[in-house]
Formats: sequence, C-alpha cells, structure tokens
Amino acid sequence: MIKLALFAGDGIGVEVATEAVNVLKFLFDLNSIRYEIEEDLVGGASYDEYKKPITEKALKLAKDADAVIFGAVGGYKWESLPIELRPEKALLTLRYDLGLYVNLRPAKVYSELIDASPLKKDIVNGTDMIIIRELTGGIYFGQPRGIFNLGDGQRKGVNTLTYTTKEITRIAKTAFEIAEKRRKKVLSVDKANVLESTELWREVVADTAKNYPDVELSNMYVDNCSMQLIRQPKSFDIILAPNMFGDILSDEASMIAGSIGMLPSASLNGKKGMYEPIHGSAPDIAGQNKANPIAAILSAAMMLRYSFDMGSLAERIENAVTGVIRKGYRTPDIYSDLGIGETKLIGTKEMGAAIIAELKLKG
Repeated sequence: MIKLALFAGDGIGVEVATEAVNVLKFLFDLNSIRYEIEEDLVGGASYDEYKKPITEKALKLAKDADAVIFGAVGGYKWESLPIELRPEKALLTLRYDLGLYVNLRPAKVYSELIDASPLKKDIVNGTDMIIIRELTGGIYFGQPRGIFNLGDGQRKGVNTLTYTTKEITRIAKTAFEIAEKRRKKVLSVDKANVLESTELWREVVADTAKNYPDVELSNMYVDNCSMQLIRQPKSFDIILAPNMFGDILSDEASMIAGSIGMLPSASLNGKKGMYEPIHGSAPDIAGQNKANPIAAILSAAMMLRYSFDMGSLAERIENAVTGVIRKGYRTPDIYSDLGIGETKLIGTKEMGAAIIAELKLKG
C-alpha cells in the first residue's frame, strides 16, 4: 500500500496538483497498485482556516506518508503577515522537519519548445542538466536571524549563512552518485572568495570528490555561473549548490527551458520525498485554467522513480509528456504559433487529459 500526503496549497497549486494526482491514479489503477491519498491544507489556505501556515495534524500526515505531493503556496493577500505566519513557512517547515536535505531540479530543453526559450536555438538546443540544491541548511535556516531594534529609529535585519562539514558532505555525495549515472561531471558553485562558509563548502566538496575518481569536479563562483548558464547552458550536467544559490540558479535555468511551468523537483531524505513544481502559486492566473501542469506531473514521475523505484512508470509519464508536446499541445506559457508544425492552445485540465490519453495509447 502506497500512502501519499497531498498538499495542493494555494493559487494554481490546487489546479496543477489535481492533474498530477489524476495521472498517478490512472497509472496506479492500470497496474493494480494499491494506494491511499490523504489531503490537508497548507500555506495561505491553512492560515485562513487555522491562523497558521501548517498545523501539527498536517505535519504528522506528511511524516506518516511514504511521499508528499505539493502544489504551491503564497499570494498577495498574505504578504503583510509576519514572516512566521506567511504561507512559505509551511514549505520550509516540511523541508526541515522531514529532513529533506537534497533538492533535485532538472532543466531540460525539449526541441519542440525551443521557440519558447528567449535564447537563441543554437545556444539552448541539447540542454539537459540537474541542479542539486542543499535544502535544509544555509542562509534560510541559519541562526541568529530576525529584525532587531537598535534604538534612535534604527533597525537591523540579520540572516546567518552557516554550513557544517556533515551538511556539505552528504549533499556532495548525492551529486557525485547521480553524476556517475550521467555524464560524470559535477560543477560546484560557491562564493569562496568572499564567504568563509562557502570556502568550507569548496574544501569539503573537493575532499568528497576523492571517493569518486571517475567524476570530473570543477568549481565556479555563483556570479560567473549565472552568466555561463545563459552563455552556454548545454555545457552543464550536474550543478551542486548551497541553498540560496541553488534556489536562484534553478529559477534562471527555468527560463532557458522556456517556462518555469516545465520544471519539476524532488526534495529527498533517502526514499522519503516531497515532490513539487518549482513555480509559485501565480495568483494572477489562479482559477482560470491557464496554468501549465507539466512540472507537477513530471514531479509525480520523479516520485515514482526516487521514492518507489518505479522507473518504468516514471518513464511512461515522461514519454507521455514528450508525446503531447510533439503533437503540438500547449498551455499559454509555452504557446507560440512559430516553429515547426501546428500548435494547439489548451488549458490546465485539457493538458492533464491529453497526457492521460497519451498514456492510454501506449497501453
């Protein structure tokens, strides 16, 4: 019996998570896989109901589940709340309390969607990378933090960037192990010239690399990496990054692929995982059937692969996504009447249905 926790969250998170669950249910039923999906509120929806972004009940649901499906949280209406009550606190709490220290963010350019990328075709064609982001350390979790009164009308905002040898070693090992199954290249990103915490990052990653002699390790400062991602994205394979740098670089990589609506993610602690699209709640299009559910559906594929060792089912979803793209189905974020072949503008629900139809065709 597979036990899943579903936190659709806010805005378009509800719409895209629904389509991901529909795809999973179809495959589970088709293959006689027993499953149980229990849903609860998180984020702004939880605050509206319980005055907190995540409840102990929801957190227990996540801890008891084999894996978590997450939509998106946040929106304009909650931005004025104290930081500890904002919707995003639910996401950080889940990551920390579940110990999800590995964040995998693939960025792949589909040849049929090259026109959706703002970069030239010859620059982006062939791009296929994974950004491996450390997720439970760094500046998002370091102490002390807060806004402090200094007197005389002055205040000071403080965030602390810290990393331990253990935190760096375990995320580096993950990067090298994944690299061994790909092109055997790891680029470690830091700002070691000015930040001691990332000077330690570089040293520990280099020490860990000695256990993986077949993998080529290189280093790059984060500002240079952000430039090179635009200049030559297909030269990258595995990018290993501290929490904040990985957050920023993966959003940059999303535009190389043409849309943030195409990029899935997996947050892992061993087999335990939380799976979510990297995009936000997009309140400006919420409820309008305009959101792209592909990132959420590909996140479900990652769940099958990493939490349940169902690689063949994951590949079926990935192939179905490729199939609908080749047939010209497009949500607004990836729609263009340029390029090869006829394109068809469709909505969130229609894209989910098209992917399930593609799965049915393959038997």
